This record gives sequence, structure tokens and C-alpha cells, in this order.
Amino acid sequence: MKIIVNLDVMMARRKISAGELAERIGITPANLSVLKTGKAKAIRFSTLMALCHELRCQPGDILEYSEDGEEKA
Repeated sequence: MKIIVNLDVMMARRKISAGELAERIGITPANLSVLKTGKAKAIRFSTLMALCHELRCQPGDILEYSEDGEEKA
């Protein structure tokens, strides 16, 4: 079981850089990188809300649950 973070996909769709997104939501680029790479152990609802607001998406567009830990093709 695994949570897959599709933040990089949403950023590419919205054509926004990591630095610009980090600045807009008020976190450091390093913390955004931790989220983006899936290495984060938790995410604050306020951060998730800010990401969804800036990327104009739903939480499910960013986070995905996988039974086997594999990404969908």
C-alpha cells in the first residue's frame, strides 16, 4: 500500500515551476521538493488546500492511493 504523489504532473499541466509554486503557497522550495518526490510523511491540510487553489485541482489529482505501490500506466 502506498500513497503516490502526482504533484509534478499537475505542475506540468499548469506550466508552473517549483520555485514559483513554492513562493505562491508560502513554503520553501526544499519542502516542495520533499512533497513532489513523495518523501514526505505528512502534509498539512492548509498546504494541500493552497496547492489545490494554485493548481486549480482537487486533492485526488495530487494524491493517489495504490494497493500494490505501483503507479498507474
